[in-house]
Amino acid sequence: MNPNVVVRKVERAPRELVQGFLEVDTSTVHEAMGRFGFAGAHIRPVQQGARIAGSAITVLVHPGDNIMIHAAIGLLEPGDVLVVASTAPSTNALYGELMATSTVARGGVGLVTDGAIRDVDSIREMGFPVWSQHIGCQGPMKTTPGWVNTAVVLGEQAVHPGDVVCADDTGVVVVPRLQAAEVLEAARKRMAAEEVVRQRLAAGELSLDIAGLGAKLAELGVVHVDRLEDL
Repeated sequence: MNPNVVVRKVERAPRELVQGFLEVDTSTVHEAMGRFGFAGAHIRPVQQGARIAGSAITVLVHPGDNIMIHAAIGLLEPGDVLVVASTAPSTNALYGELMATSTVARGGVGLVTDGAIRDVDSIREMGFPVWSQHIGCQGPMKTTPGWVNTAVVLGEQAVHPGDVVCADDTGVVVVPRLQAAEVLEAARKRMAAEEVVRQRLAAGELSLDIAGLGAKLAELGVVHVDRLEDL
C-alpha cells in the first residue's frame, strides 16, 4: 500500500459520456459489460427512485474513521461520486447530513460506500442519492490517516479514480474509465434490442419462442406431458 496520501488530480471520462449512462439502468450496463462491474447486493440504496452516473473520487478509510472523506470532499468536481471503502468492516456511521450538504455544494451527485451512514431522514429530504451497506447512529472518529484517489475495492468490485459509477434502485455498477464509451454503446444497443422483445412479449409471444428456450429445454432432456402418469 502507498503511504497515506491524497491524490489531487484525477483523469475523468468526458462529462457528456458519463451522463449518457443516465439513459440506461444498471442491469443493462452490467449485461453490456459481460456481467462484470456489479459491486454486490449488500450495497443498497437509501432512497428509492434515484439514478446517478458520475466519475469516482475514491476514499479508503480505516474502520470507523472518516477524516479522509472530509479531505476527499474538497476535491469534488461537478458530476463526481464519492466512493468510500474501508480496510475492515465497521458499522460506525462515516457520513451524514452535514457532509452531504458539503458534497452537494461541491457538485457531487452521490455517495457509495461499503460502510455506514446516518441522518437518513435528512439526507432523504435533501434528495441526495446514497448507497450504503449499513445505517446507524454511532458516529466516527477523525484520527486515522487513509487514502484518497487510489484504487479501492468496493464490495466485490475494484474501483479506480475516474471510473464511471452507475447506481439505481437495483444496485451499483462500476465501469472502467477507458471502457466507458464501448460499454455505453453496447448498453444502448442492448436497450434497443430489449424494446423489440418487450413489444413482442406484450403482443402475446413467449420468451420460450423468442429466445429459443423451448429448443434449449428439449436439448436438456425436459419433456412435456399432460400428467405425471403419462411418463
